[in-house]
Amino acid sequence: MANRLEHATSPYLLQHKDNPVDWRQWGEAAFAEASRRDAPILLSVGYAACHWCHVMAHESFEDPEVADLMNKLFVNVKVDREERPDVDSTYMAATQALTGQGGWPMTVFLTPQGRPFYAGTYYPPVPRGPMPSFRQLLTAVSNTWNQRRGEVLEAGARIAKALADQAIPSSAGASPPDWDTLTSALQKLVSSEDPVHGGFGGAPKFPPSMVLEFLIRYAAAQPRSPGGRAAHDLAGRTLRAMARSGMYDQVAGGFARYSVDAGWVVPHFEKMLYDNAQLARVYLHWWRLTGEAVGSRIAQETCDWMVSALLTDEHGLASSLDADTEVVDEETGERHGEEGRTYVWTPEDLLTHLGPEDGVWAAALLRVGRPGTFEHGASTAQLAQDVWADPFTAARWEGLREKLRAVRTARPQPGRDDKVVAAWNGLAIAALAETGALLNRPDLVEAAGRIANLVLRVHLYSTGGLPRLHRASRHGNPGAAVGVLEDYADLAEGLLTLHHVTGDVRWLATAGNLLEVVMTQFIDDDGVHDTASDSTDEALRALRRPADPTDNAYPSGASAAAGALLSYAALTGSPRAREAAQRCLAATGAVGGHAPQAFGWGLAVSVARLDGPREIAIVGYEDDPVRLDLHLAALASTAPGAVISAGVPDAPGVPLLAGRPLARSGEAQAFVCHDFACHLPATTVADLEKQLAPEVPATEDF
Repeated sequence: MANRLEHATSPYLLQHKDNPVDWRQWGEAAFAEASRRDAPILLSVGYAACHWCHVMAHESFEDPEVADLMNKLFVNVKVDREERPDVDSTYMAATQALTGQGGWPMTVFLTPQGRPFYAGTYYPPVPRGPMPSFRQLLTAVSNTWNQRRGEVLEAGARIAKALADQAIPSSAGASPPDWDTLTSALQKLVSSEDPVHGGFGGAPKFPPSMVLEFLIRYAAAQPRSPGGRAAHDLAGRTLRAMARSGMYDQVAGGFARYSVDAGWVVPHFEKMLYDNAQLARVYLHWWRLTGEAVGSRIAQETCDWMVSALLTDEHGLASSLDADTEVVDEETGERHGEEGRTYVWTPEDLLTHLGPEDGVWAAALLRVGRPGTFEHGASTAQLAQDVWADPFTAARWEGLREKLRAVRTARPQPGRDDKVVAAWNGLAIAALAETGALLNRPDLVEAAGRIANLVLRVHLYSTGGLPRLHRASRHGNPGAAVGVLEDYADLAEGLLTLHHVTGDVRWLATAGNLLEVVMTQFIDDDGVHDTASDSTDEALRALRRPADPTDNAYPSGASAAAGALLSYAALTGSPRAREAAQRCLAATGAVGGHAPQAFGWGLAVSVARLDGPREIAIVGYEDDPVRLDLHLAALASTAPGAVISAGVPDAPGVPLLAGRPLARSGEAQAFVCHDFACHLPATTVADLEKQLAPEVPATEDF
């Protein structure tokens, strides 16, 4: 049977459109049907690249008998967590409160009013130890609903109150972090480093993108302090380890979501746009700070991978590649997903495709041997040495890498979630634009501009004279889900970066319009919220208005808004935007010093706030080589609080350029200002670099 998911824009929902389960999408119709039937709602939340989501779908949702039980007892609602992060975060909080843990697939049972009363994650088709089978769970929950309704409603009310209480902002009135708070955060990170493998903590180990950005900015702002040197070294150890690891795709570029072990050997093979966008920018900034060639190489390779693997026909970037590769059983003809099938190697593979001499050499280089580092005797590819240190070795590896890439391309490929998410494309726009500008890759800057145009053309609409965003689109068609705070903030961040790189005023103007929505719809006397005041889902509002200030796999809405608002305030002189940025940093100020891994981007933005703003106005005509040199020098500056506008004198709509004349010679010159109080104009790169040198006094109490 075809269910109600056949017209969804989410590839994850479309994966379930042929299930015998009568799935509905999240919305008023589902709640109305539950009220009409006096039946609970079974809410199932996952995402397209989720391995265990696929497992549970195959074991249970594709089983006609299980589906029949679900259809008789419940109103079944399927949600893509990437399309509806507000729904996901609300019910994940309930799941964690009820079970002490969370994850996907997430299974939550709700009253017809949307109140959760029982929750869990994956359930097997047969009992496993203390875990009931999914069928047993369905029957037990239905019996409880029908026979002990009072207890269910009481539990739902109790959980709803607990969620509402959690929504009260504990950081109300807190100040943004000062240097003491940032130094405390740094000390926490130093003490939690894995001294053997790099990174933080044990298995599973995630790429700490935002924490690394904080460390790089701290080191740039305080290069002569003990803390600055510690931050510099800590970031470098982790970045080098990840670049050599099995989590990085040594053959085709791009990072997997995380490593299942502490040594970065075996990844969970899904590849996410948001991880790669952040990591490309982090490696670029590390190279900019240190000059280490591995940083520029990984930044370029990661950007190239995003464009080659995720670019859609409409010039947006798709969300992810699956962890699983679909393969066909040669004996039965059945299709099933096999994790990592596309990516792993055996010694025999390398000998077959590279020949005996190169095959043996590549196996040693990539740590491919017996018994293997993965399943069935296969291994992930890791680099055992820095092949780029020697030109001959580098050339040999590049030649073999090209052959292995061709072999990989001929293998079955993982599925792609091709929905375009506004926030994650904003992160990628920033990474592509900066990498292209700093590494002389105009093709990447052009790609960033095309992606920005696609997102604005498809996702942007107007309500009440203000621009509003659809969160996601597919094949050029916007989905029903409205944008949340991170969509506005991350897209604004990308557009502001395009303005820094190109000088184009339209990117600055559009970012300003998006941030106006942030200030009017997402920030109020109660705090900073993840959903707009006029579009918070009623079922969620009855529990709590979503507002999570912690950074997770990507910046929280509050942290992202703080960064974009801070840059916009520096570019335009808007005190309102600067005040809003500081409000968005309140939670980081209250907790970030004690829990830095939960506030990495907030801490990074806080370094920029304390270091800056450094407003850099570069005035000159477009074909003036002095302007080009000054502009590139400004982009190459490591000053964390720097913003850049480049253009002709008094360019309309660019406040930084107002009243800035050309040099007496008629050539370009640069003005470096703090809160619009400026140094003497710089007419040479050396003068500009001197004015952009770190100004934060070195601290000695680290």
